[in-house]
Amino acid sequence: MPNVKDFSLSRRDLLLGTAAASVATTLHPYSVLAAENSAHIRLMETTDLHVHVFPYDYYGDRPIDTAGLARTATLIRQIRNEATNSVLVDNGDFLQGNPMGDFIAYERGMRDGDIHPVIKGMNVLEFDAAALGNHEFNYGLDFMMKVMAGANFPVVCANLVKGTTLAASAREDSLFMKPYVILEKDIQDGAGNTHPIKIGFIGFVPPQIMNWDRRHLEGKANARDIIETAKAFVPEMREQGCDLVIALSHSGIDANDYAEGMENASLHLAAVGGIDAVFTGHHHLTFPGPDYEGLPGIDSTKGTLFGKPAAMGGFWGSHLGVIDLMLERDGNSWRIANFLTEARPIFKKDGRDVTPLVESQQDVLDAVTEDHEATLAYVRRPVGKTSAPLHSYFALVADDPSVQIVSNAQTWYIEQMLKGTEWEELPVLSAAAPFKAGGRGGADYYTDVPVGDVAIKNVADLYLYPNTVRAVAVKGSIVKDWLERSAGIFLQVEPGKPDQPLINPEFPSYNFDVIDGVTYEIDLTQPSKYDPQGELIHPDANRITNLEFQGEPLDFDQTFIVATNNYRAGGGGNFPGISDDVVVFVGPDTNRDVLVRFIVDKGTIDPAADTNWKFSPVPDTTVLFETGPGGTKHATSVQGVRIEPAGDGADGFARYRITL
Repeated sequence: MPNVKDFSLSRRDLLLGTAAASVATTLHPYSVLAAENSAHIRLMETTDLHVHVFPYDYYGDRPIDTAGLARTATLIRQIRNEATNSVLVDNGDFLQGNPMGDFIAYERGMRDGDIHPVIKGMNVLEFDAAALGNHEFNYGLDFMMKVMAGANFPVVCANLVKGTTLAASAREDSLFMKPYVILEKDIQDGAGNTHPIKIGFIGFVPPQIMNWDRRHLEGKANARDIIETAKAFVPEMREQGCDLVIALSHSGIDANDYAEGMENASLHLAAVGGIDAVFTGHHHLTFPGPDYEGLPGIDSTKGTLFGKPAAMGGFWGSHLGVIDLMLERDGNSWRIANFLTEARPIFKKDGRDVTPLVESQQDVLDAVTEDHEATLAYVRRPVGKTSAPLHSYFALVADDPSVQIVSNAQTWYIEQMLKGTEWEELPVLSAAAPFKAGGRGGADYYTDVPVGDVAIKNVADLYLYPNTVRAVAVKGSIVKDWLERSAGIFLQVEPGKPDQPLINPEFPSYNFDVIDGVTYEIDLTQPSKYDPQGELIHPDANRITNLEFQGEPLDFDQTFIVATNNYRAGGGGNFPGISDDVVVFVGPDTNRDVLVRFIVDKGTIDPAADTNWKFSPVPDTTVLFETGPGGTKHATSVQGVRIEPAGDGADGFARYRITL
């Protein structure tokens, strides 16, 4: 039997394969080093695919190089070729998340015998097992079960309980899916001999599904705590002869102390006795890597959670999570002698430049081509109507329809999500910013959707980023400071002076939050309280005046819920008082998806700006700003501000004047 020290190549050597390059360039060093009664096995994970089979952005209606199971498939086959033994699993959230998923659920449906497109792709790649993620429930339990029926692999979830009542112990729960699966395989050791091995995969989903998908699950299901469930079933898996127990944890990594029912429990799951390794996901991040650097219990370089190997494979097929295990035969069982973890990417990024590292696998594309073409027709077809133009030409100088519709959708969503919670009775405000507002994007970089039909792909114009919805609970004083920070986009003006520049070019438009649900004015004669980076520079400045809620001066001690996105709620933009500490709801849905659902639900939307904010009057004073020339047809209809043409700007922009 080889000594453990024989497996101690450096992480760099193992990843690059340099130590064994002269021996076998096509095999992983672990496979080369394995001897009699020792074996190398590669465990591979996809996670958070969200129906991304084709490398295509259906919102933007264009190919992309940063996503797609067809691209990840190339990595899967490369890695299989590099190893004597391998297993492929998915860690959940494969069923919903892009227009292809919505097309199947809302348009085509799932008839008995139909195979869902993401399952078609997974079947081609011969997945060994999969776990449920929270988004599997977005279309209801019946739809989910029909999809699972088409899988050529088992799907597991140990903490999704049938009915509303939990049993006395997890082992006694009646479950929708098998809690775990034990794969009985023959693996080849370094001498070419085959030996049996039992690998157990157990799946977990965040208990928060009972809130996120209440309308589908209430009265039908319940969810048990992840750690409690693991402590019940893992010993049973060992009793059944598992040589390895691998957790498929559709749950992120949270270094805070364990709390019952916690959403992101993967770190604490690793501490459960009997679990050998953890595949994690849900966070849409990568592990190992810098995303979790410096947190207690986590080695983000080696890729361990409480000393056990772990991997998170990004999202949308962007990476493949890989755990390499060197196993030693110990009597009639196996033990881990060494390991290596990796999140292998399908692309590399240098600033805004993206370079693909792999091409798509044609058989995966072929399996889903018909569904892809049908999805293209779907996203190009109207899904609703707008009774007012959706444009962002004047989003930086007046209340704007492209921002208004996002706020309306966020409010609609959060009010639904908070029903039945302790926050249900609090007033809901909504913060949204213009994303396509010229700047470095150029004179054509604006949203411009005319009155009439709205297609799903138009949503990309309205919401550029794949942010997820969050809600924070803050006092009125924080609402005031939030607006003061946003108002930093404007330069200070001198009363009585004509044609002064209005917009600070150093201030990005995505940090110009408009908060809907309150009314206010912005006094441009005051200095900005914060600089473009959010640092306090004029503590006594008060640009925000006449701030009111429901016609009365805003109570600075009243608590409000503010709908926003994960970037802002997580501290993005350095907004005062906004951080993870005040987050009360972390949505499972992207802001884009919420916007699509809102349009579908309403049929005809009325995004006309409600002029809840405007500039304070300043006699005998005018300011200048630039926007795209396409704004000409909308300038006279902008409410709450007096706008007139002022000639041509630079680089194709048009210049306008505002009389304050």
